[in-house]
Amino acid sequence: MIPRRPEPELMLEPGQARAYAEADFAQPHEGFVDAFTEVFPEPVRGPVLDPGCGPGDVSLRFAARHPDCEVDGLDGAPAMLAAGDALCAGHPAADRVHLAEGCLPDARGPRAPYATIICNSLLHHLHDPGVLWQVIRRDGAPGARVFVMDLRRPDSEAEVKRLVAEHAADAPEVLRRDFEHSLHAAFTPEEAQGQLAAVGLEGFRVRVTSDRHMVIHGRLPERRG
Repeated sequence: MIPRRPEPELMLEPGQARAYAEADFAQPHEGFVDAFTEVFPEPVRGPVLDPGCGPGDVSLRFAARHPDCEVDGLDGAPAMLAAGDALCAGHPAADRVHLAEGCLPDARGPRAPYATIICNSLLHHLHDPGVLWQVIRRDGAPGARVFVMDLRRPDSEAEVKRLVAEHAADAPEVLRRDFEHSLHAAFTPEEAQGQLAAVGLEGFRVRVTSDRHMVIHGRLPERRG
């Protein structure tokens, strides 16, 4: 197994943020919402927290799929949120998606505690992964649904190169570079299990879902412990 190599926590470059906002992530982002629905098929109502929302594409897609919810997105990169303004413009679910600047763990969802927390591709950016799980425990209501999707670190440098060639061959250079760095910065499923155990979330499930992704999901304890 290759060692983890952390990357910058925030995407601060306007060009970088623009590349993400303009990229076609329809398939993986709709897949995120599909995967959430498979795990939690019941209707989602009320406020939803999306930490590390980036430009808000997943927030918008989730709100569109669940018309009785509102999504509060948090991101620490102003450039990402500025790109999100363009994505929200004219989107049918935009009036139910609220993006705000804030870095974890200091930032808090404005309507905590939340009965639903979603998170896509934030974990590998964090130098201290415990920050995400601590925020989820802090801002989630007892019994809250939690669904996290992220990259998982490959076994070898050769596998990193293969994944970049297969999944980002036609992407702009900035996205190919970031994808490679993110694969190095990602955690393994075993490491994720250890993170969960450290914050008392041993009941959460970690599943490998593709050659580069894993999902982590569960419900927060009904009582704080």
